[in-house]
Amino acid sequence: MDIISLIIFLAIGALAGWLAGNIMKGRGFGVLGNIIVGIIGAILGGFVFSLLGISAGGIIGSIIMATIGAVILLYTISIVKKA
Repeated sequence: MDIISLIIFLAIGALAGWLAGNIMKGRGFGVLGNIIVGIIGAILGGFVFSLLGISAGGIIGSIIMATIGAVILLYTISIVKKA
């Protein structure tokens, strides 16, 4: 992975974390926390989409996939925190 790919991956993760924090209303962890959640969510979203046989093409598809993964992660964290 070259430096440009890493920067794009981090930017998509940051955007996805911010979007997921807004979608989940009150489930965000601040700016840095949302970036971390977005990056982990991008990995989770890629895993879930590959299990379903769906390929996210382009930057928009990657943002959607990462956002869905981040929402799943935030939802899972909220369930664990309640228990």
